Amino acid sequence: MTTKPAAFDPTRKAALVAGVLYLVTFLASIPAVFLMGPVLTDPNYIIGAGADTQVSFGALLDLVTALAGIGTAVALYSVVKRQHEGLALGFLATRLFEGGVIAVGVLSVLAVVTLRQPGSTGVEATSLLITGQALVAVKDWSFIIGPGMAGMNALMLATLMYRSRLVPRLIPALGLIGAPIYLSGQIGLIVGINDRLSLWSAIGLPGIFFWELSLGLWMTFKGFNRSAPIIVAAAEVAATMSADGGGSVTRPSVGVASKAGAA
Repeated sequence: MTTKPAAFDPTRKAALVAGVLYLVTFLASIPAVFLMGPVLTDPNYIIGAGADTQVSFGALLDLVTALAGIGTAVALYSVVKRQHEGLALGFLATRLFEGGVIAVGVLSVLAVVTLRQPGSTGVEATSLLITGQALVAVKDWSFIIGPGMAGMNALMLATLMYRSRLVPRLIPALGLIGAPIYLSGQIGLIVGINDRLSLWSAIGLPGIFFWELSLGLWMTFKGFNRSAPIIVAAAEVAATMSADGGGSVTRPSVGVASKAGAA
């Protein structure tokens, strides 16, 4: 049975905020990698001339990426929990974990900038080099473990989006296909059987990349599908509350969403 589209979408603002924040993660994370390049690629950075302003700005962009990622989950939670509250909570939790690990990497980079002493020699230089390399190693691992959680939250959010039909099913299909490959590649990096430049990693990354990019663009410019049962139910509740002058009503969306998930 075809569901009649809602006359309006009361969740449009949530979709717009989430979509914009997804795009912010791309706009911030990609230049951050290049800006922090000197501290990550030069083992002598901590005793060299340095590029502290550039590196610090890159660290700031990484922090923006972490906060924007958390923001996507906060913005979407009130909508997708109507499909399955457990998966929605799991998506929020993995976003929080991802953001926290990225923040640890940011702190490590900023610590190298703070400790940098150009021209140091002897025992002091040796000590600084060891400290700097240890902090960079923390940053490297945070980059694997933090963004590696994108595989986990993609599995949960893509499942919610696919079942609810909030966006065209081709978009979450990208996440459902790419997430297991990407996640397995990240696990392979952790246990030492994979390399960042391997074919394994190269196959897994595009699925996650295009899943998040297409989802962000769609939510920003199109919003959610108004014929999705979740949106129809939300519109009915909003219309009833408006007719009652803002009074409290019982939300019927969970039952409707459950039927949608079985479709």
